[in-house]
Formats: sequence, C-alpha cells, structure tokens
Amino acid sequence: MLWLEAVKNYRPGNEQEEADRRVMLECARLLPDILTRRCEIAHLTASAFAVNAERDKTLMIYHRIYDSWSWTGGHADGEEDLLAVALKELAEETGVTRCRPLIKTPFALDVLPVAAHQKNGKYVAAHLHLSLTYLIEADAEQPLLLNEKETKDVAWLPLSEMVAASSEPHMKIVYEKLVQRLADYRG
Repeated sequence: MLWLEAVKNYRPGNEQEEADRRVMLECARLLPDILTRRCEIAHLTASAFAVNAERDKTLMIYHRIYDSWSWTGGHADGEEDLLAVALKELAEETGVTRCRPLIKTPFALDVLPVAAHQKNGKYVAAHLHLSLTYLIEADAEQPLLLNEKETKDVAWLPLSEMVAASSEPHMKIVYEKLVQRLADYRG
C-alpha cells in the first residue's frame, strides 16, 4: 500500500494520532519530496515493531545516534511502500529475514522530533520524522547480526521492558502505546 493512501485510510487510535495524521497530510500537501531526506523539514520513515510468535518479546537495537534501545526503522529514501521499508530496515539492522507482517497496514502513526546531530561527520538540522509503524512477527530463533555502523547492540527484550529500555522520553510514550495496542490486538 502506498504511503499516502495508508495515511489517508489510517484510523487513529487516539487524539495524538488524529493530530499527527493531520500534520502528515498537511506536510504531504505543502512540502515537496517528503519521501526523501532532501526535504530537511520533515520526511517519511517506517519502523518495525517486531515481536516473537508468543508476543512476549520485542526485537530492538541499541541506536548509536540516540544512545538508546530503539525499534528498527529508517528513511523511505524514495520508496512509497513503507511496509517494504520497515521490513528492509529490520533485516539490515538485525539480520532477521524470517518475518511476516501481522497486518499490512500501519499499526501506529507518529510525528517524531529529531534533534540536531552529526551523522557521518555531517551536521543534520533538527527536523521531523513522519513515522508509520508496522506490526511484524519475527522468528526469535534466527541468529541476530549486529550492524555496527548504526547500532551498538541487538537483542530480544521482554515486552515488559521495552519502555524502560528507552532513554528517550518522547519514545517511551510511543512504546507504551505500542505495548498497549499489542495487548488489545486480536489478529
């Protein structure tokens, strides 16, 4: 499903998602090229909320830039199918390829602030990530691979520890939402 169709059809689960959905649609209307990082104000990203078959663990990376445990994900870089982006990033950041989306539409939608930082020796200005998150079931028996360029660690963490593992206050709110939504998920 193409990203704009996915956002238009997304049914917000709370007030935050209603507001963030409006922001995403307004960005799509006003900003050129939000599918790439050339749009320095805001651009699209996709994340995988990867869980094991028992749904009691989540696959996370220790992110070098954010110095925190984090979901996997990355920039659209021109790709309109953000589910494909989420799956590609999951494989690149963890080595896990035996996985499947539990639903093919976004599981969550968030506008996330990104602080100014250095990446590969270059300054990156503060901006927004227009993030679509997909619920992915991954094979927890598959060996994990560390992507040392982007991450310091990769591990299956108990779902009950996901929120506490993050050192980013704004992401704790996102992870709380995901954990609760998974508890309510009947798929």
